[in-house]
Amino acid sequence: MAEKPTSGEILGVPYNFERPSISRMLSSYWQPGEGMLVEKPFGVGYTLNLANWRSWIVVAVAGALLWQQESGATEESDDTADEPVEVIVDDSETDD
Repeated sequence: MAEKPTSGEILGVPYNFERPSISRMLSSYWQPGEGMLVEKPFGVGYTLNLANWRSWIVVAVAGALLWQQESGATEESDDTADEPVEVIVDDSETDD
């Protein structure tokens, strides 16, 4: 039986299931001279290249959105937790 490849591409998406080493993990996230996205050190797809300044903008925007979501959730739950709800039921029938 033929041995299955542990790394390669499927439909243009890279995969790598080789046992990761510390040096490969570190070097895959810091690749000066490469684009914003680089191949993942383990798994399927791409990851951010932290040597590229555009990646830091993506990280900052994601962090700001997460912070906004978390701070908004606590404020919203404090304001509306004990407010009464008014329900109006109109059961009258009109004959036209």
